[in-house]
Amino acid sequence: MKKLFILLCTVFVMQSTACSSKPVTEDGVQEDEVRKEAGTEQNDDGQTESTEQTAELKQYENTVPVVYMTKEITAESLGNLYRSLDEKIQGEHTAVKISAGELPSGNAVEPELFRDLVTSVKGTIVACGTRDDLQPADNEGLAQIAEPEVLDESGSVAIPVEDGLHLEENYVGAHFSDYDGLLMISYFQGHAAAGFDGAVKNISVGISSAEGKCLIYSAGGSSTDPRGAEQDTFLESMAEAGKAVVDALHNNILYINIMDHRSIDGGFDETTAISDDRKIGILASADPVALDQACVDLVYMEEDNERFVDWMEKLNGEYVLEYAEKIGLGSSAYTLVSID
Repeated sequence: MKKLFILLCTVFVMQSTACSSKPVTEDGVQEDEVRKEAGTEQNDDGQTESTEQTAELKQYENTVPVVYMTKEITAESLGNLYRSLDEKIQGEHTAVKISAGELPSGNAVEPELFRDLVTSVKGTIVACGTRDDLQPADNEGLAQIAEPEVLDESGSVAIPVEDGLHLEENYVGAHFSDYDGLLMISYFQGHAAAGFDGAVKNISVGISSAEGKCLIYSAGGSSTDPRGAEQDTFLESMAEAGKAVVDALHNNILYINIMDHRSIDGGFDETTAISDDRKIGILASADPVALDQACVDLVYMEEDNERFVDWMEKLNGEYVLEYAEKIGLGSSAYTLVSID
């Protein structure tokens, strides 16, 4: 179900950014430098003409979350995007979770893309599930950066779910408590159960232990059997589990979504994994809901997106963002700002 209530200014910024390398408002082009240094641009008469425009853009940024974007998918652009974020992960122990998804179209992690960023944040690569459960290609790619720590290798611990409709607690790996911050990196693509695989899914199902995953998929029905939940209750449980992780880390999480060809075709066809060089870019935000909503909107703007869009709509995938916003996990309104 396609949302139509994103702020008009946000849509305008998003659409203009998709066509150019600079953010735009209704009053004209806004350079990134203008956004950072109010009133420095001069008109032909030598007078400052951008103060009101800059103030208007800052007002939007202070009202809704900012999602930063680059069209390039390289290690350098990934680092630049992270440095563009206004927030930084605090603390001495940062977990880095890289999720390449579960679909056939390539779940291999590209180590050269992430190595410099992981080093710069002094992060520890983490995974969930026993080593035997890790996707072989995923595990191989992670190991080329650093041997991942399996969070639930020593069992799981419960973290509370505040005012949950379906969950009273979420189960995460016992080593989760070793970290005071998290960098969540996701390949945005289709997902067999959730419709799409992004930031919200990966801070919930992606961080949960085996019994936590069962509770999410069963909407609180069982810690051993993931079956039985209706689709919308599963999506609600996923959002509740993600909110529990955010609360446990006191919101000390940043999110990055990578949008390559899998963000266009959904990642359902393994034959395109090597040959398909289409891409949308990389997006980052401190708000997981805003980030995923921006990615969904960009998917709708792409050509040849029918299979992915049909799958998201069939599973009511966007509903997880509606419910996540309702429980305070984030905002579906956003401002999209290009750093290119």
